[in-house]
Amino acid sequence: MRSPRHNGTTYGFSRAVTLMQSRIRKASEGRGFSESRLLTHWAEIVGEDTAKVSNPVDIKYSRGGMGATLTLLTTGASAPMLEMQKEQIREKVNRCYGYNAISRVRITQSTPTGFADGKVAFQHAPKAAKAPDREAEGRAREATTGVESEELRQALERLGANVISKDKTHKR
Repeated sequence: MRSPRHNGTTYGFSRAVTLMQSRIRKASEGRGFSESRLLTHWAEIVGEDTAKVSNPVDIKYSRGGMGATLTLLTTGASAPMLEMQKEQIREKVNRCYGYNAISRVRITQSTPTGFADGKVAFQHAPKAAKAPDREAEGRAREATTGVESEELRQALERLGANVISKDKTHKR
């Protein structure tokens, strides 16, 4: 009996992303999203403020293939604000695609308690704040002792602590 062939350091196992990638792509393409990054990184693409009040729900391609229409879901109160930002949203989404894939942005509204499964939740989870590294803060404080301006010294301390903390994590 032959033993399973080991490929590199994976010992026959596959990464989870490899197993799920085709299923995620198939599900997102069913709604017109050939670029699933648009769904998964919505807040990074359009900005936190826009992402808090909207979600991409559909992309429809025209018969001639000349550009697509992106449909965004929002609440009634946020619709006028998004209506004024349609061109900026279109430009940001097209940057994600790398070409002018989206020619039109359509805004659709729903009440906060719409849909069968309860509420429409536009609030994306905030990024978890890391606990401050006391050692890095101390080293940064020592390095900025000669700075006379209080505001400048504090800003340099924060910057120094971040740099020192990042250096520690990259060296591990």
